[in-house]
Parts: sequence; C-alpha cells; structure tokens
Amino acid sequence: MLKAVAKLETERAPRYIAAMCKHFAHKIPVEYDDSSGLAHLPDGTLSMKASEDGVLVFSVTAADVQKLLKTRYVVDAHIVRFAFREAILGLDWRSEAA
Repeated sequence: MLKAVAKLETERAPRYIAAMCKHFAHKIPVEYDDSSGLAHLPDGTLSMKASEDGVLVFSVTAADVQKLLKTRYVVDAHIVRFAFREAILGLDWRSEAA
C-alpha cells in the first residue's frame, strides 16, 4: 500500500471536510464529523483531519502508483474547487510509509 500526505493551512478545515464528504457521498461511502473525514474513492482512500492549530491534513492511500496519482488528482481538483476563496492551486504531496 502506498501513502501520500499533504497539509493545508486554513481556518476553514471543518467546513472543507464536510463539503468534500457531502459531495463524495453522492457516489461513494464516506464517514465524517467536525474534525475528520474518510472517503473510499474508486482508486484509493482519502482521510482528512483538522488540527486545532488551523491545519487540514489530507492522507491518501492506494494499492499502486497509478491509483495513488489518480486519488491525489481527485483530492486536488476538489479542494481547489471548495477552497476557491483561498486561491489554492493544488496541494504539496509528500510520500510516506503506509
């Protein structure tokens, strides 16, 4: 299993978690609350966690590189759309051990 993590400094982390999970819930299983979210995307899994210091942490896991890249792309495309007020162009992903 491969894993990538990205962080976004924002005071709107809970709002973005809810917006993304509600959007994804139309097609895939999701779970979320005020500070975290989990979405089972077609090519991988997305986990989101809001920290108390204003950081939203995205973590994606997938079985292979292609699926990891697709999952990262989906997350990037959606956070750019939902966080348009913050002029985000994409996330800075870092590989980590799964």
